[in-house]
Amino acid sequence: MNQVALVGNLTEDPTLRYTQSGKAVANLTVAVSHRSKSKGQWQDITDGFFSVTAWNGLANNVAESLKKGARVVVTGKLIQRSWQTEDGNKRHSVEIQASNVAADLQFATVQITKPSADASPVPAETTG
Repeated sequence: MNQVALVGNLTEDPTLRYTQSGKAVANLTVAVSHRSKSKGQWQDITDGFFSVTAWNGLANNVAESLKKGARVVVTGKLIQRSWQTEDGNKRHSVEIQASNVAADLQFATVQITKPSADASPVPAETTG
């Protein structure tokens, strides 16, 4: 089963755009880190920066609800892409296609509001 979960902070506001067919897509980057004690001092250690893509209603809700620095919990699946540049170099990327994105309530409070019936979320797509 290809399922991942991340807990981290947004490095910037989510970007929202629409495909030619009108589907909403939000891109966000999540910085994951942990605290470690070394020589009596606590240090924040960065584990990585992860690209996350959310589609449809989830994309709209993410873009409207979250801002840079927000602590989030993301679940989804890993998507690996490979391509060759015009000059012949091979490139690879890995991103998380989000199934769920939520504020981490250990560090924040939220007020839940449901979208109107005409803006109800559409289930996440498996392809862009």
